[in-house]
Amino acid sequence: MAIVKQVLFLLPALFAVIAGVSDWRSRRIPNWLTVPGLLLGIAANSASRGWPGAKDSLLGAGLGLLLLLPFVLVRSLGAGDWKLVGALGAFLGPHNLINVLFATVLIAGLMALILIVWKGRIRRTLGNIGRMLGAVFSFHLPGQELSLDNPAALKIPFGVAVALAVILYTVSRVWGAA
Repeated sequence: MAIVKQVLFLLPALFAVIAGVSDWRSRRIPNWLTVPGLLLGIAANSASRGWPGAKDSLLGAGLGLLLLLPFVLVRSLGAGDWKLVGALGAFLGPHNLINVLFATVLIAGLMALILIVWKGRIRRTLGNIGRMLGAVFSFHLPGQELSLDNPAALKIPFGVAVALAVILYTVSRVWGAA
């Protein structure tokens, strides 16, 4: 039974690493990975904990999808990233997903800051942030030049940030269990 629990514990990390590598290489997280990942997360939690596991899994998936949907709708996050977080929610449940998302935001912010400084785009980025805030306060969407649709926009692989956050989460859980 302990081996089954360890395997179930490592599945989200393995899943996230595969998605992160895919995002790093191709800037895509494919459906052939996210959809089975979602189903595997639900099945694994259901098999290991019964109805409470299934409920946590469904709540985690729903929370991940709900929290990131606005970012997908305004084209600041890709649909593959969105589905990745939903699948991870199915593995982790809602409480653990919140911790992973918090770490993901910090890691993605650090990655973005490094990229902005490295590319020498600080002034342009500050101007874009001002335009986005103006759009928020005037209750309209920012233009396409501030979305993923802009080929000149700097983009970070969000799946890599998610993978790093899940690895840190898994290591912290293993370290805490030792």
